[in-house]
Amino acid sequence: MQLKTLAVSLFSASCVGAQSLTSVLQGNSDLSTLTSTLQKFPSLVQTLGGAKNITILAPSNEAFNALFATPAGQAAQSDVGLLQAVLEYHVINGSYPASSIPSTGAFVPTLLTNSSYTNVTGGQVVEGISSNGNVTFFSGNKATSNVTQANVKFDGGVIHVINAVLTIPANITSTAKADGLTSLASALTETNLLNTVNALPDITVFAPNNLAFAAINSTIAKLSSSQLSSILEYHVINGTVAYSTTLKNGETVPTLNGATVKITVQGGTVQVNQATVTIADVLVANGVVHVINGVLQPNSSSSSNGSSPGSPSSPAPGSDASTHHAATAAVVGACALLMAFFM
Repeated sequence: MQLKTLAVSLFSASCVGAQSLTSVLQGNSDLSTLTSTLQKFPSLVQTLGGAKNITILAPSNEAFNALFATPAGQAAQSDVGLLQAVLEYHVINGSYPASSIPSTGAFVPTLLTNSSYTNVTGGQVVEGISSNGNVTFFSGNKATSNVTQANVKFDGGVIHVINAVLTIPANITSTAKADGLTSLASALTETNLLNTVNALPDITVFAPNNLAFAAINSTIAKLSSSQLSSILEYHVINGTVAYSTTLKNGETVPTLNGATVKITVQGGTVQVNQATVTIADVLVANGVVHVINGVLQPNSSSSSNGSSPGSPSSPAPGSDASTHHAATAAVVGACALLMAFFM
């Protein structure tokens, strides 16, 4: 769902005569750490100072203190490139007051375009969701940042103070490992698809969870590497980052192996063939991952949801069993960048 453009327009008009970004930040004692961190990057400060129609998600002092108290945060402080990427990830293209964030969620691009950290066309995104008057932003590995002070105006847009520093989405490998999708990670490694999946720009991965993978484990063991690769590729959409808000009921989407999957959206539930999405919109460095409860079968519009190998519904070589492996492997990759940020 798109942000409410009318609200944005009205809000932008109300910003006329607002203070400069520097003045606003210096005038808010709870943003002193953000201010001092930004001062390490004069060119970024200059860019933001002259920008129009942007939204800044500003971590509070407490948020920065929590990050910098960790080994990962301490490492970020000594890595100039990473620290600048973190700051850029907190700047959204467009002025979005809290009232324009929908309850169904919206995925908005940020200034983070550095290819060392993202491979999403137009800039890595954050997800914003409104619930009962409260706004939450989700970043890498579904990390949450709640807005504690909304709609602080400045002459270039709006600032929302948040209670946690956003997490830069990691690659497929790291994300899969962080989310416990170890079977997928193993499959990607076994088929030498790991580097390929991590490097592809703008992808969507349907990642079977470990239970789905375990259900067809004996079948997987009988597959050749090329058969397993084909199944894994059936879980990847190349060239399209399909967030849950963009999936349409009844649409068919081509996958990396050439076959298509069918999307069903009913009552808030999303299915890919017959597998159900159990965790949606896990942001990764090069797109998005949706965790599913079954292994997709490239030769039919069905999936394996835990039936035992050898039963009529269990996948045969080249079927959903292998596909399930592919999805799992793809999720694994997404965590690598996240782990790099926090370790």
